[in-house]
Amino acid sequence: MQGANKGADNNTPLDGKGLRIGIVQARFNADITNALAAACLAELERLGVAADDIHHVQVPGALEVPVALQAMAVRGGYHALVALGCIIRGETYHFELVANESGASVSRVALDHRLPIANAILTTENLEQAVARQTDKGRDAAQVAVEMARLLASLT
Repeated sequence: MQGANKGADNNTPLDGKGLRIGIVQARFNADITNALAAACLAELERLGVAADDIHHVQVPGALEVPVALQAMAVRGGYHALVALGCIIRGETYHFELVANESGASVSRVALDHRLPIANAILTTENLEQAVARQTDKGRDAAQVAVEMARLLASLT
């Protein structure tokens, strides 16, 4: 369990004050993505990110998340972005296609724009796995966004 306002290594203090964060949430598997978003937003607030400094949009599914992230990156003004979604394995190859393409595209946007993106697009075998991860991964995404925003600011 992580300590209050600590990063993944438990030594890095996390302070979101003054950061502007963009969140793109897929609506597909809405029960899961709504829980991811609620946990992410609550953690951003706990870390000191002002509600007015959070821009939260929704898109149809995981394949649309990178396009919205790219639009936010081009628009500018964000210190970090967060990708939220849920892809649950089905009986067809579609799972692999969506998981691979969305993940690669999120990474490409981050690298192309030198902008941290916390990728919390869950890829699970079943609904039970998604439910088990929805709160922790939403909270983790907020922490990663704040930690990486601070790190990149210190490197420029």
